[in-house]
Amino acid sequence: MPRLKNDTFLRALLREPVPYTPLWLMRQAGRYLPEYNATRARAGSFLGLCKSPAYATEVTMQPLARYALDAAIVFSDILTVPDAMGLGLYFAEGEGPRFERPLREEWEIANLTVPDLSELRYVFDAVAECRRSLDGLVPLIGFSGSPFTLACYMIDGRGGEGFPRTKAMLYARPDLLHRILEINARAIVPYLNAQIEAGAQAVMVFDTWGGLLSTAAYHEFSLRYLKQVVAGLHRNHDGARVPSILFTKGGGQWLEAMAEVGADALGVDWMTDLTVARARVGSRVALQGNLDPAVLGADADAVKRETARVLESFGKGSGHVFNLGHGIDRHTPPENVTILVDTVHELSARYH
Repeated sequence: MPRLKNDTFLRALLREPVPYTPLWLMRQAGRYLPEYNATRARAGSFLGLCKSPAYATEVTMQPLARYALDAAIVFSDILTVPDAMGLGLYFAEGEGPRFERPLREEWEIANLTVPDLSELRYVFDAVAECRRSLDGLVPLIGFSGSPFTLACYMIDGRGGEGFPRTKAMLYARPDLLHRILEINARAIVPYLNAQIEAGAQAVMVFDTWGGLLSTAAYHEFSLRYLKQVVAGLHRNHDGARVPSILFTKGGGQWLEAMAEVGADALGVDWMTDLTVARARVGSRVALQGNLDPAVLGADADAVKRETARVLESFGKGSGHVFNLGHGIDRHTPPENVTILVDTVHELSARYH
């Protein structure tokens, strides 16, 4: 593999000195880009896009052709793992992901098993193809959903406000939920490690729905399994350090506990000020974030102003990766992303 031409993102995750603040965006390959929509139409469906390494590579590379981003993230979906468990993932138009066979009966949960990695070969092939296509331009990020976030979809069968079936199981039959979470953690570790072996140079765990939990429930049903996942990750591959990022959306109140999990960096949503977050975690982890995605729907002056505010909130020194506080909105004007990227690279040098 060629040497990296730009390793700023990896060095920032490891809190090493960098000349400027590196930048990538959650969901940077997505529906806000007309070229993405054209490729998705050729693929026939969202799953058709995800399960074709060629198409997945094509859309992974699209934002890199437009913007001077400092990392790429392989195009995939967090629900590939439960799909490989046989739950029957499909996407209803305009309604998001659903499972044909959600976990409702005790016997179904008892029979749940860690999937064979061969069922996820298309993800690893996409990682390898993306890495070759990048040709050392920037690092490639692999990812997974967290054990709890996957469980929410696996039990409720679809995305929804509050995941009521999952929350009911948590309080009424915690033993069943722990069974699902244990299987998920045991599946995610080899899944992420296989992405690393295929060429991912950093990995991120998306605990998208951990913020729905009470503090006690978060520690028992999310954080406990995040520790298990991070502990099992390959820390080095081909002589290079492979940093890990943990992101719990809505988890700002638990940053100190999250910093003890063992990940190299924490994603921070827009509801937590980076000045406060940095003071709370100290030098234990890098921080990633945290522009409100809604800012990109405003005018150019607002984008520049709020981007400058995020940079200032982290302040001087290493250990910051600029990102949104969650995924980019599908209605974002592509030209506003150009303004964001240029502003970060222009203004951030003064902080290093």
